[in-house]
Amino acid sequence: MAKIDILGFPHAYDLTTPQAPLSSASEDEPPCVLVFIHGWLLSRHYWKPLISRLPDYHCLAYDLRGFGDSLPMQGKGQFHAGYSPAAYARDVVMLLEKLGISRAWLIGHSLGGTIALWAGAYLPKIVQGIICVNSGGGIYIKEEFERFRSAGQFLVKWRPQWLGKIPLVHLMFSQDSVAYPIKRHWGRQRAIDFCGANYEAALGALLDSTTESQVHQLPLLVSRLKQPAYFVAGDRDKVMEPKYVRHLASFHYLYEGGDENTIVLPECGHLSMIEQPDALAGEIRRLVAAKEPILSSS
Repeated sequence: MAKIDILGFPHAYDLTTPQAPLSSASEDEPPCVLVFIHGWLLSRHYWKPLISRLPDYHCLAYDLRGFGDSLPMQGKGQFHAGYSPAAYARDVVMLLEKLGISRAWLIGHSLGGTIALWAGAYLPKIVQGIICVNSGGGIYIKEEFERFRSAGQFLVKWRPQWLGKIPLVHLMFSQDSVAYPIKRHWGRQRAIDFCGANYEAALGALLDSTTESQVHQLPLLVSRLKQPAYFVAGDRDKVMEPKYVRHLASFHYLYEGGDENTIVLPECGHLSMIEQPDALAGEIRRLVAAKEPILSSS
């Protein structure tokens, strides 16, 4: 793990380089980096199974401001940059600039997918493509969103810090929002990230990303993207159902009336990168290879 300062906030990240050299007609062309953006109350750790299956790519996974290891320093005031998807996307812009990344594919999970879409709009020349994982929307149903926001606020406000230390609590987290229970160590990690997220960031990201205006901006945002954008859904995802993923995908120029830019993973809930890492890695390879030079395996 390394850390880099963005607007006074330390951001934790992991950057891996390919095990095999890039086979490209232009040796002077900068490498294209796969940038992984996690979802709400999660962290960069959930991308590890996926990244381990992509050893021939440059991969960057980082913790959003206020989550994982990107927390305020003790005794330091927090930088109030806002917690909307657009604000987090501006963090992405500065992160890529500071790390000297001039070509990237953005891969975002859930809230991270929305952030990736905004960052793609901000950086049309740098972002080569976008893959949204368990991320969609664009339809505002008032009653459902009010229930979701109320439940989310309750969870954030009443998280006891000792919760993650309770025996067997990981069993609850290993069964939440997935098609089948995930391994226990992922349940423990979810408990750690749930309890450890910064209060202001957790609440702000929830409230600022689920307003009616934010939700209604998504289709317009997708319709204006100049890069390819693909949407991956889990067939058993109850948090972001495939129909909502397809809905948002339909506003992109790649959509032609079917599932041209939508992939639905079978036997999968809301955590595709943990539940179906092989299938998801295969789709990422296929999509990126269609626009990028093929990577040598020798």
